[in-house]
Amino acid sequence: MRRILVILLVLVLGWSIWWAVASNGLRSGIDGWLAARSAEGWQAEAAGIDGSGFPTRIEAHLQNLALADPDTGLAVQTDILRISAPAWWPGNVTVALDDQPITLASPFGQSQLTMQQGVMATRLAPGTALELQSLGWTAGPWVVRDTDVLAKADDLTLVMQQQDGPRYSFTASATAFAPGTAARLGLRLPQEFPEAFDTLALQAEVTFDRPWDRRALSDRRPQPRQIKLALAEARWGDLRLNVAADLTVDENGTPDGTLSLQAENWRTMLDLAQNTAALPPGLRDQADAILAGLARASGNEATLDVDLVIRNGIVLLGFIPVAQAPQLVLR
Repeated sequence: MRRILVILLVLVLGWSIWWAVASNGLRSGIDGWLAARSAEGWQAEAAGIDGSGFPTRIEAHLQNLALADPDTGLAVQTDILRISAPAWWPGNVTVALDDQPITLASPFGQSQLTMQQGVMATRLAPGTALELQSLGWTAGPWVVRDTDVLAKADDLTLVMQQQDGPRYSFTASATAFAPGTAARLGLRLPQEFPEAFDTLALQAEVTFDRPWDRRALSDRRPQPRQIKLALAEARWGDLRLNVAADLTVDENGTPDGTLSLQAENWRTMLDLAQNTAALPPGLRDQADAILAGLARASGNEATLDVDLVIRNGIVLLGFIPVAQAPQLVLR
């Protein structure tokens, strides 16, 4: 019995030492990251970092965290950020967001995000590279507002999951996503148009030039080389839009491949594009004529079902150039 007690005491002491080292390491890592960002010219500061979680978890609570990147003009400020991980592997990190408003700023203005049960979870593979295995963000009801509501939804799901080496799957969805009043006015939507989307979801698989790991922060970002968009779906009132794509991307970010587009009530979509200046007024009649011909070919003039080819960065409808494809480069 005495030997058992001694063994138990040794185990408890050893675990306590390990927990203290891991907990201190988490807080030191956060301090080091903030100091590194400050050295790069960021605003990166926290009023305090507290630790807890003994004996099964290591936790760090950051008070009054403020981050601002001068290169992008993006900034965030939150009263508290809770970071935690299992004591046996600090690479599985969970970040709980503050339920109180989080201030967001960009070159386009300042807004506040209020999100219930907002949680980000990161799973890293053991090893010095800290290769990303999964990254997820889930939340309950959320709203972004400035002087008025900009957008809101009943929930949020964003997941990035490693499949094999540099190949990752992506899923995203938001239930009852609703643009705010300003967006509705900008789109010139009629009063009776539904407030929220019926469906807003995405499923894709992207192969990068290397896996996401610690170098993504200290070096350049991994760049997409193959994109398989299984589904991008939006349903809003009588508008239906489905997009699928299979693309390869060269070292300059220029895409090649195919893009399939299905749209119901596409003329209303053209109206919305023209209202937001995404479609210049001078091109409206031309776009309408081309799309009407394609829609009639599919058997229903209100429904568009077309396959586009992207070659050398040019979007082609048959042999007709339609638009310049965007450069797909992660900064």
